[in-house]
Amino acid sequence: MYTLKQGWMAMIGEMPMENWDGKIHCLETDAALTFRTNETEGFMSAYTFTLVTRGSATIIYNGKEITLYPDDLYIYSPGLSVRVVSISQDYRGICLLADEHTTLDAPGVHDLVHIAYQPIVQLQEPKLTLPHDTAEHLAARMREIMGYLQSDHIYKREIIRMLYAVFLLDFQNAQQKAISHRAIPQRVEDIFIGFIRLLPLHFAQHHDIGFYATKLNITTIYLSRVVKQVSGRTVVDYINQLLVMEASFLLRTTTLSVAQIADRLHFADTPSFSKFFSRLKGVSPRAYRR
Repeated sequence: MYTLKQGWMAMIGEMPMENWDGKIHCLETDAALTFRTNETEGFMSAYTFTLVTRGSATIIYNGKEITLYPDDLYIYSPGLSVRVVSISQDYRGICLLADEHTTLDAPGVHDLVHIAYQPIVQLQEPKLTLPHDTAEHLAARMREIMGYLQSDHIYKREIIRMLYAVFLLDFQNAQQKAISHRAIPQRVEDIFIGFIRLLPLHFAQHHDIGFYATKLNITTIYLSRVVKQVSGRTVVDYINQLLVMEASFLLRTTTLSVAQIADRLHFADTPSFSKFFSRLKGVSPRAYRR
């Protein structure tokens, strides 16, 4: 998948500012800029929080159609496909993007579990409709990050990371007030976060639940139960989603043959890879590349 910096270059073609480290960015966005996100099809290892301030947008998120309106906050989690299908000409929003590893290392990382995954479990869609004053408060947080991104403060990177952690906590507070909140034990959160950390490092080579369970010193049954409890998805779903997204990314951006991609992703042979890809994408690897 694209890193945040690679994804930004694929969409925009130039860095947002000089000496950007590619960890966190925040910007005001409109219809034309939002449509440019289709250049990456969601193949980006970054978390994205988009607050709609005007107009509307319809997206296909992990196969489901979702329409966003003012005061809706849309949360993108790495590993899920997303595509913008329609958007009003007056659409405006504020978009906060954060590199996956930067996010997982943030002080508020446990709150991110609730922010990024519980809405999907409880609302069946990755958005939360906020009270207008709450939306305005989060917008102010996001604009504060924008201000520091443009500043020459010698500690701006540290401040931006701190402000991002505050944003996560503020949103967690808003979420608890907006939906019925199911408490998740600390141990369960730790296991889930450990799995999410391991996955991008090993998914290409290890397709089996046992590998991740062994790394976390738990049984496969317990890992499966934890992941399902927190996210509503299965371990296999997470692994397969990353495999198909990486395969799609390689087919789109490289000249590697289908056989070479199958080998890189550690499939037994080319036919088994082609069958896997066709089942998840609905087309063969060669047809997808065309």
